[in-house]
Amino acid sequence: MSLWKMVTAGAGALLSVACVTKPPAGIMPVSPFDSERYLGRWYEIARLDHRFERGLEQVTASYSKRQDGSIKVINSGFNPRKQRWQESEGKARFTGATDRGALKVSFFGPFYAGYNVFVLDSDYQYALVCGPNRDYLWMLSRSPHPSQALKQEWVEKARQAGFDTDKLIWVKQQ
Repeated sequence: MSLWKMVTAGAGALLSVACVTKPPAGIMPVSPFDSERYLGRWYEIARLDHRFERGLEQVTASYSKRQDGSIKVINSGFNPRKQRWQESEGKARFTGATDRGALKVSFFGPFYAGYNVFVLDSDYQYALVCGPNRDYLWMLSRSPHPSQALKQEWVEKARQAGFDTDKLIWVKQQ
């Protein structure tokens, strides 16, 4: 998929939830949240399926501070079918207090969607993130290969939060 097709597909998916930034009912973003500690590279370990990442492997998300105080987001992944890397750049802003893991992210102009960190370990080594509803879930880790026990712990936390964990896609990482 070309970058333009990826952006178009992502735009269509996001338009269905565009400007919805609140977490799903019953999901509480973590607090306190330290954005400085959250910055850096995260490996996507598992996700629920959506068009804008479909088929991608070795997916990472990198976060860095922008001069205006927002957060630069670079998502990248390898498309094995096309044998090439794909990348998308966006920006994230807090939806309220900056010590709460409730943000909105945009890859397409004025359209924002929720980015809610609802599980985060005290060392900022793994996180569970959801969008504005339970159709969007990401399991992130600082390591590309977390232990099986840790992955099972994440699945249980996501299941208890009401996500359909039987539909998780486990991302191939190198």
